[in-house]
Amino acid sequence: MNVKNVLCLCRLDMQNTPTSSIHLLTLLQLSDSALPTGAFSHSFGMESYLESGLVHDEHSFALWLHQFLVQSLAYTDGLLLRLTFEALDEQRVIELDTLIHASALPRQLRLAAQKMGARMLAVSLAGFTTPDLQKYNEAIRAGQCIGHPAIAFALAARGAQAPIADALTSYLFSTATSLTQNAIRAIPLGQDAGQRVIRAMHETVAETVSKIFTLDDQDLGLAVPGLEIAQMRHEHQRARMFMS
Repeated sequence: MNVKNVLCLCRLDMQNTPTSSIHLLTLLQLSDSALPTGAFSHSFGMESYLESGLVHDEHSFALWLHQFLVQSLAYTDGLLLRLTFEALDEQRVIELDTLIHASALPRQLRLAAQKMGARMLAVSLAGFTTPDLQKYNEAIRAGQCIGHPAIAFALAARGAQAPIADALTSYLFSTATSLTQNAIRAIPLGQDAGQRVIRAMHETVAETVSKIFTLDDQDLGLAVPGLEIAQMRHEHQRARMFMS
């Protein structure tokens, strides 16, 4: 093959490359497990299940994680992300921030959202500044908002013109990955077992994303009573690896 043919093939390949995939880089960076949001410090109630023995191996953790995504995260961070993405003005974002904070009964959960929200917002502002992110930051500084990672993520993803389904998928999968890494340390699980769990969550994440599109404002903050009780008990647990 001569040089002329090679150049023609390169041009053809460039023409067939989607130019809109740039949003994936934003989503990959913001959903990276190494993102400094403090996710490694939180189990969101899982540690209470470890203490009781209900979660103790790969199978029991995978079952817990599936239920956490479908029955809890769908109604909290997932739905919050979608509603924020669809918000038409700053007042709507402030309203959503207020609702999600008020609906979180466990104290540790509220604190976790506030701390991780501050870090997600700081990282987003550092690399993906948009007018909406700046307004959200100003609202927090003015005491109008508390702060939440799903809101900051949604505003950054929307600024990158990411499709909402892609934004939801990356956020949920990032949460599943972070919790699995925490389980690897805490149970403990082997790295291979952790990868099997993460792979098993592919279908769960897709199921959860589809479910989120069927929900509305009245569903925001719905929680599983058993998980909320476990999250409340964690605050008084004698020995803890995690902050929540």
